[in-house]
Amino acid sequence: MSTILHVGNISSATEENDLKTTFGRFGQVETVEIARDSVTGRRKGFALAAMSRDEDAATAIGRLNFTQFEGRIIAVSRSRESMQ
Repeated sequence: MSTILHVGNISSATEENDLKTTFGRFGQVETVEIARDSVTGRRKGFALAAMSRDEDAATAIGRLNFTQFEGRIIAVSRSRESMQ
């Protein structure tokens, strides 16, 4: 079972592949989904990333939480949400 990570405060220019590459340094990333408003399609400023192994997800949190990514300080934590 994969571990879902919440990645907050992402730039509006960030793409799914940017996050997949960054998180992929720590292990296999199954999917990345940037949250969008269902009516307007505008980005909500966060993404969900699914990592295959819990240990890799924990490493990614430790290494990326409160670091600069594409000009913003991102917050990375375990998600309470599921990916659709």
